[in-house]
Order: sequence, then structure tokens, then C-alpha cells
Amino acid sequence: MMYNFCPECGNKIEADFNFCPNCGVKIPKTEEEVCPTVTQSAGSPALSPHKVKETKLKASPAKNILSRSLSRRPIASPKRKREVEERGGSSPSTAVVKSPKGKRHKYIPLTPISENEILTDQNNKKWKLIKLLNQDESGLLYSGPVCMCFQDAKDGRIFNEQNFLQRAAKQNSVEKWMKSRQMMFLGIPPCVGFGSHPDNYRFLVFPNFGKNLQTILEESKKPLSEKAVLQLSYRMIDVLEYIHENEYVHGDIKAENIYVNPSDLKQVYLVGYYFAFRYCPGGKHVEYREGSRTPHEGTVELISVDSHKGVGPSRRSDLETLGYCVLKALCHSLPWSEKIDDPNFVMEEKQRYKADIPSLLKYCFGKRKVPGELKNYLEKVMSLDYDEKPDYEELQDLLKRGLQRLRSSVDDPVDLWINAVSKDFVCNFGEDRIGLDWCLEQSLSSHHAKNGP
Repeated sequence: MMYNFCPECGNKIEADFNFCPNCGVKIPKTEEEVCPTVTQSAGSPALSPHKVKETKLKASPAKNILSRSLSRRPIASPKRKREVEERGGSSPSTAVVKSPKGKRHKYIPLTPISENEILTDQNNKKWKLIKLLNQDESGLLYSGPVCMCFQDAKDGRIFNEQNFLQRAAKQNSVEKWMKSRQMMFLGIPPCVGFGSHPDNYRFLVFPNFGKNLQTILEESKKPLSEKAVLQLSYRMIDVLEYIHENEYVHGDIKAENIYVNPSDLKQVYLVGYYFAFRYCPGGKHVEYREGSRTPHEGTVELISVDSHKGVGPSRRSDLETLGYCVLKALCHSLPWSEKIDDPNFVMEEKQRYKADIPSLLKYCFGKRKVPGELKNYLEKVMSLDYDEKPDYEELQDLLKRGLQRLRSSVDDPVDLWINAVSKDFVCNFGEDRIGLDWCLEQSLSSHHAKNGP
């Protein structure tokens, strides 16, 4: 078996690995990949600009000359780009790199791990698998009072999430942020363990946060109230401001990634950082470049136009996606909801409606009254430049005024109806608890501490 060495940590790795299993960094295959123009998410492999030009050179020297000529043109500013798109044209940067077919990465299902198997994480804590809940492109999901995700060791998404958690979600950093802003709670998920499995899998372990918003909607069989949407959005902006200030964006906000604690409806978490992107490494914002990442990466119905185009998501991307989540929660569907199998169509519809917010709201609400705060929020978010820092306080003030109109407060429990849960569910993490997307039983060490070996 041939081996290589990780350029980041220096540890030995197998030759066919795409990511280092020790530090999670992407392993370059050629010299050109060592210094990409745009910082890429480990969970979203994409063709680097260097590779694009190399491919064109082999295919046709004439085309390569045109490509190099185009690459010397200045990339249009986001403001100029929007002006061109609103007139029905295309941006100059589109001609440089583009994925005409809009193909997304296909993930191979993993083989389930035997139930009742005991695993040891990197801190020598032991965890026992109980029951397989689901097996899909997100990985393997197991039930229990703590939560766990299994993914292939070569799959960059789990490294992407782990890197985010280790860089930006350390408990002391979160606590320092909360103290500086006099906050009682911030919905950043703490990771309680991570490790590897002999079958070439990696895993992350989390506490059990409660029920996700999608489950709540399915159980209630009705849209969220306007009050609940404003409360949830306010709390999400709290989380987004924190992760943005720590150089990351989430990249895939959706109902399945928003969790509410049934025992305390003031506690709302944003989880699922497998598409998190470090948009501002070392304080320098990445450039706007279409095709620098895999196009349409994330939940097609809700991701931003930038993500559709293969642009590294920025702060405006998260806020745009949050806006789509709000609309879907209030109205059940979006203008493109029936065509999500055609990501290019979805992208074109989003571009069209970004330039015409009143039409978007008219489609979603019909004859119902549109909340003025939502309209103002969408108009402000959709007009942000790619590298512009949002005014989080202004956005939250909009939501706060909406809650005041509804005679509510941002400090009130979220206006949600959640199925009653047992005392064990809330306090002792009973086995029937529905938790984060990845579940395990509590650590054996905790069990032994209470009940003996």
C-alpha cells in the first residue's frame, strides 16, 4: 500500500485519500492545487481555477487563448453583476468558469454498523450504538440520548463540520461572546466527541438538542405562526452573527437544521455545519468567483443564488437562505418548490424574484396580508453586496418591531406547539427522544458512574 504525507500536519496517509484523517485538510493532487485562488470548503470539492484552464488547454489551444484573455478581464463587482442580471444579461465572470449541466456531487450510501457496538472516541470516551434510524447521503444515523453522525473517512463534509466546531465553536469562545453581549443563551451546538471507526468511517457526537423544526411542522400539520417565525428568525440572526464574526458561514440553513428544546422553548439551535465555508480566512474576504465550488451545493430549494452558481457563500448567502426558510414556513411553498429536481431552473427563478421582492411575496402570500417587517428584511438582505457586512442589529430591530406589533417580545418562549414529552425525554435522555440528525446512546462511562459497571 502506498502512502503520502499531509502537507498540513505531516502525518502519513493512504495515497488515495482526498482528506487527511488527522487534521481534515484537503490533500492536493497536483502542485497547482496547493494554493487555490479561493478558499474551498472541505465538504464541497470543486474544480480549481487552475484545473479549469489546464482542461481547456488540452481540449483546444484556441479556446485556451480566449480563456486566458477573459481571465485577465476584471471580475464584475457584485453591484455591477446585479445590474446586468436585472436587465436580463449575463455577468462577465460567468464566461470564465461555469458548470452548464449543474451537476451535484453524488454520495455513495454507507454500509450500516452493527447495533450495540461500543465505540471509543479520541478522548477515550466510550459510546454504544443502539438503533439505526436512517441511512442516506448525510451518512448513518443512530438513535439514543446523544447524537452521532457517521460518514466515510474520505468524505470531506464531516471534516468540514469538525473543522468548524474546533475553530469557531469552542465552548470558551461562545461563552466569551455571550458575556460580551450580555446574552443568556446562544444556539451553537457543542461537540462532545469525535473519532474514527475501523470500517474507515469518521463520527461526531453531540448532546441531544430536542426536536427539529421540520418534525414540529409535520406533527402540527399547519404553518408556523407569524410570531413563531419572527422569534426563530431573531434567534437565528444571533447565531449567524457569531459564526460570521468567526470567519464562517453556515451554507445550508433549513428547518431540519433548526432545533428547539421542548423543555425550554427559548433555546433554539442551528446545527448541521457540513457545508460551512470559511469565507474570510485570516480576515481577508474571498473573491467572488463563479464555479470555484460545486454548483447547487446544499438544499436546492433554499440555498442562495451564489451557492447555485458555485460561488463560495458569504454572509449575504446565509441571510438570503434564512429569508427563504421564513417564506416557506409561513406559506408552505416557494415559486420553485415543484421544480427542485431542476437546480438551474430554481436558480433562474431566484434571480428573477430577487430583483422583484413584491412579486415574490405576492406569489407566496396570495391575498393574505404580507408582514411589513418581512418585506423590509428581504429587501435589505437581497441588496447586500457579496463582501458587505450586514447590519445585524438593524435586521433584528425589524423583527423586534414585528413582535411588538403582535404584543410579544424576543425574550418570550417561541410560539410553538410541540408534542408532550416524558420526563425522561427532557431530563434523562430517554430512548424515545427524537434528537439531532445523528444519534447514539449516552456514554457508558456516564452509565457506569450512575449504576456501576
